[in-house]
Formats: sequence, C-alpha cells, structure tokens
Amino acid sequence: MNVQFWQEAAQQVTPRHASGMETVKSRLHWMRQRALDAIAYAMVRSIVALIQIMPLDMGDRFCRVIAAILSGPLPIRKKVIQSTLSQIFPDLPAATEKDLTFAMWHHLMLMVCEVAWAQRRLHRCNWYQHVRFHGNRTILRTMLSDRPSVYVTGHFGNFEVGGYTMGLMGVRTLAIARRLDNPYLHDWVEDFRSAKGQDVVDKIGCAPIVERHLNEGGMLSLLADQHAGNKGLWTDFCGVPASCHKALALFSLTANAPMMSVYTRRIDGKPMQFESGLLGVVDPAAGTEDGQSVGQMTEWYNSQLESMIDIAPEQYWWLHRRWRTPPEKVARRLQKKREKAMQNSSSSTTGKTSTSQAA
Repeated sequence: MNVQFWQEAAQQVTPRHASGMETVKSRLHWMRQRALDAIAYAMVRSIVALIQIMPLDMGDRFCRVIAAILSGPLPIRKKVIQSTLSQIFPDLPAATEKDLTFAMWHHLMLMVCEVAWAQRRLHRCNWYQHVRFHGNRTILRTMLSDRPSVYVTGHFGNFEVGGYTMGLMGVRTLAIARRLDNPYLHDWVEDFRSAKGQDVVDKIGCAPIVERHLNEGGMLSLLADQHAGNKGLWTDFCGVPASCHKALALFSLTANAPMMSVYTRRIDGKPMQFESGLLGVVDPAAGTEDGQSVGQMTEWYNSQLESMIDIAPEQYWWLHRRWRTPPEKVARRLQKKREKAMQNSSSSTTGKTSTSQAA
C-alpha cells in the first residue's frame, strides 16, 4: 500500500518538476541568445562607427579587400552563387564568373558602407551631389496624384539608399520587411529605414495595414524578388523558374493602383553616386494587357527586374536564393509555355522573312 501511494505521488509531482526544469532551461537559453545578440550588435555598431569616419576612397579599397577574401580564400555561399550563375548564364566562362562574383561582393560590401555613410553625408541640402533621377517627371506626377501607387524593385543596386532618398524628398512610403532574428539589429535597421519618413511593417499579418494605407492614397514600396514557396505563382525569371508572391499584384489590382518598377543603382563605379530611375509603369485602370490579372502583372514586374539586372549584373544579389526547384506539375506547365513561346517567335520570324523577300 505505501509503495503504491508513493508511486502515485511521484507521478503527480514529476511532471510539475519537469515543467519547472524546462522553464528554467528555456529562460537560460533566452538569456544566452540575448547576450549573443547584444555582442553581435555591439560588433556591428563598432564596425559601422569605423566605416562612418572613413573617407570614401578608403572605404572603397576596404570593400575590395573584403570582397577578394569572400570570393577567394574564405568563400561564403559559394555553392549557391555558382549554382545560380550556372543556371542564369550557362555559357559563362570560369574567369568571367569569378570576376562577377568578386564584383558582386564588392557591391554588397560597398552597399553596407553607403548605408552607414548616408546618415551623415546625404542630406536635403546636398542630395544633388549624390543622386540623379531618371524618369522623375512620371514618378513625381504619380506621387502628387490622389491615387495610391505601388513601387516594386528587387535586390538590385542600393535599394536601402533608394528608400532613404525618397524619405529625404518628403515622400512617405510603406515598406514590408521580414523581422530580423537579432532584435537589437532589427531596431537599428528599422530606425535607419524610418529616419526620413519610410514606415516599415512586418510581413506577417501586414495585409490589413497595407489595405488601409492604399485606401488612404498611400504609396507602397516592395521588394519583388522574394521566394514565395511551392504555393506561390511560378513563372520564369531570367529564364529559370521562380516562385513569386501573388500579393504584389493583388495590392495593385484591388486598390486600382498603378505599379511602377524603380531602381537605385551605383553609377560610374564610385561610392555614394547613384541613379534613381523609373523603368516602366502598368496601370490597371488603363486597360492594358499587362495589368488585367495577377499572372500578367507578375510576369510584367519580373521582366522589369530582368531589365534592371541587364543594366548592371554585378549589382544584383546572386547569393540570394531566388531560384528553387518547382514542383513537377509546375515544371511541365512552364516547359509547355516556353515551347509555345518559341513556336510563336519562330512563326513570327518566318513571317517577317517571307514578307521581306517578297518586297
């Protein structure tokens, strides 16, 4: 009887004790992670403080040294970069691929430096010394309109400085971004993005906020080259299947907002020298073919991103895992679509040739 009593008592006490131990372990793990996050944040801020006092030419040389290391002796994401470049540029020579990898890392390191420099060296009184605009009349006309608008770009050029510059001009935009795992770094990056009027919302649960913002005639800024998983809308991007978020086109269609493809790229190979430009506009209200459905708008902005990359391939994030293997059913559908497009292109070319010969 006593043995049975103590066994039953132990069964009742043990779960509570185990639960208490798990709580303590969880608390210790949280404290350890926060300590590591704080150390990482302190290191990043120390590096940024060092970069901010560097002259531009010294910062550029520093970035070249880091790029040479990351593309050579201590490669980061080497397999991802090689796989991506081999898909997009199948005939690219090995030497050219190496040069492009180095140029991409140099661009990324310089982008970090420019984000650090922008807070101290890019102001309303000197912006014209650092930024020139292309297609600014169309952009300004859309900004001053009462209608909402959607601006799409990609991991190309210095999109962070692009958003900062728009805020500098007094233009308030809403951007969607994933929350960083390190809370200290997240707050610091968000402070930079919102310093001049750009509001940032987490992508999880952002739909009601975005809808209200567009209904009030606001401007929405989006990175369009994010992987959307197997359930996304699959289409060819740079000739390779990529999954796209349907929400980008839905935001524009439901709010009847024109979608504009914009970019901010470095020019002349010099730090803190940018061109902010407009590539194209598609307006659902205009009744054009590209702006009537989610699929059409998705294909349109992907073609616009391809045009951006053509301008300066080294300023695109080739380490970004944009391209994944699609489901088998999707792969067959895209293959049939490619074959049909090739047939139409071939027949169109034949028709032009025969007409030319007849003439």
